[in-house]
Amino acid sequence: MAVKDPPWIMRTYSGHSTPQASNALYRENLARGQTGLSVAFDLPTQTGYDADHPLARGEVGRTGVPVGHIADLSALFDGIDLGRMNTSMTINATAAWLLALYVAVAEAQGVPSRALRGTTQNDIVKEYLSRGTYVFPPAPSLRLTVDTILFTVEHVPDWNPINISSYHLQEAGATPAQEVAYSLATAITVLDEVRARGVEGAAFAKVFGRLSFFVNAGMRFVEEACKLRAFGELWERLGKERYGVADEKLRRFRYGVQVNSLGLTEAQPENNLVRIALEMLGVTLSKNARARAVQLPAWNEALGLPRPWDQQLSLRTQQLLAYETDLLEYGDLFDGSPVIAAKTREIAEAAWAEVEDVIERGGAVGAVESGYVKERLVASNARRIAAIESGEQVVVGVNRFTETAESPLTAGGAADAILRLDPAAEREQVEALARFRRARDADSVARALDALRAAARGRDNLVPVSIAAARVRVTTGEWASALREVFGEYRAPTGVAGARAPELGSGYEPLRERVAELEKRIGRRPKILVGKPGLDGHSNGAEQIALRARDAGFEVVYEGIRVTPRELARAAADEGVHVLGLSILSGAHVELTRDVLAELRARGVTIPVVVGGIIPEADRVLLCAEGVAAVYTPKDFQIAKILAELCEIVERSAT
Repeated sequence: MAVKDPPWIMRTYSGHSTPQASNALYRENLARGQTGLSVAFDLPTQTGYDADHPLARGEVGRTGVPVGHIADLSALFDGIDLGRMNTSMTINATAAWLLALYVAVAEAQGVPSRALRGTTQNDIVKEYLSRGTYVFPPAPSLRLTVDTILFTVEHVPDWNPINISSYHLQEAGATPAQEVAYSLATAITVLDEVRARGVEGAAFAKVFGRLSFFVNAGMRFVEEACKLRAFGELWERLGKERYGVADEKLRRFRYGVQVNSLGLTEAQPENNLVRIALEMLGVTLSKNARARAVQLPAWNEALGLPRPWDQQLSLRTQQLLAYETDLLEYGDLFDGSPVIAAKTREIAEAAWAEVEDVIERGGAVGAVESGYVKERLVASNARRIAAIESGEQVVVGVNRFTETAESPLTAGGAADAILRLDPAAEREQVEALARFRRARDADSVARALDALRAAARGRDNLVPVSIAAARVRVTTGEWASALREVFGEYRAPTGVAGARAPELGSGYEPLRERVAELEKRIGRRPKILVGKPGLDGHSNGAEQIALRARDAGFEVVYEGIRVTPRELARAAADEGVHVLGLSILSGAHVELTRDVLAELRARGVTIPVVVGGIIPEADRVLLCAEGVAAVYTPKDFQIAKILAELCEIVERSAT
């Protein structure tokens, strides 16, 4: 029998409600054959807030597990030996803190830091571009990133201290070449900062060898395979030519993957089963560019949170490919193919040209601060959506082959096909946090936070002082608040102001005429406020609505992510808008919408409110009963239709 290569690390991205509930889920997944953990944290944890902070309302335990302190992380890994586990943590702005907690919990288990294996994503650049869970300005954020890298290389040598994430760039609209280019530009910025700290020679080569990547894989799996081959070739070139890394092993391109959640559809969601399996081929078929770790989304993620069975099915999909097929018995299937070579070369050349452009603009940080990369992504995403709207890009079950039999997977209704969180979980987490604070030594906490501020004002590595803070039971919110005092906060460019909508031809003329007619009827241009309340940083949909509404003739107000309900109500009043559109993808749509409506009523503002997000049918009914004028979900992909309906809503409200 042929000798088989070992399979990749198999993970599912998971966490919800409480550390205890997530621990039970992790144990179930490991028992079913998962070989690594991939921890999803909730938005307060990712953005440095405790569960009782006003901005955390409605968000606790929604998109992942809340971790407010060392006891939470200890409960999360209860009964799981960190000395034997490979743990990936999707955390960026607060990565140094979560690593500190992880090291402190491992110490309590009797596991030394040098025995730990896993990954902190720790890629802050893409947070400014696509995912929105940044906290501090770019320069101090880069410092935290590099501090984490340098600490792990010395003290946690088998840890991947940064997982540069092109995944979210593709979600934000990046082409394959852009996905490669902007990720490499981030790596260059990080590595140049490491070198600027005086790290050279063998020590620098060791740092280069610990950098890893987290990529996306869509339906065009031949193109995706070529993208990864191009990625590897360019990483090799960087190591050799720019940084002089002589050791071939240290130049190896190492990456993990989650296949494309953006392409999962609410309509005919059973089609997602096939999509996920096909997308996995792009990162497994080519042996020389094969992923080191794979995590697959669940078929129903466009409907809501997946259940344990749904996650098991994604794990079984990996296991079928790894253990039942003969894929791992052969060399690279694509070597020698002129088609693959040509496509790989095309992507590599386009990506490298974009890398050079970003470097000329001041590197990744400079291109973020100027808004250049964000504008490029918004424009690229606009072209993708326009292609779906026009039918040029076929999405089966959405814009073609829409006739369907009832799916047995959702026969009981979409609400029965997803995990429904216990609404008491947030209250329990807040109460547990209060008990935790009462039981600790306040003087020790105060001294630890003073030491953290002092280190932040100086040049000391912030990870050791963070570990010391974790040991004396400092909370996530306290850690981040101390650094906010020193570093300040930041609001990234939205990319909407400088981006241009794609040429849409005659398809949008009826909409533009409708908006012009509405302007005549109400006496001024219809004005829409697009709002992102709460901590949800997934702004791609909001950006496209704002961009396309402006192109259609609306006056648009959009200030980006993390705007409180009170701030939105004030803006609605001050700007005199005709309609307020809320975009909430974190699952906190009911709580946050209620808060916005209450704030509008308190100010005497009577305008229609519409809501968009991943919203189950039962919640849609509830929101409409609360007074929401319309609810839009992923099945509503025709932006022109949405904007036409907004015209009708404004006209009814104004007459």
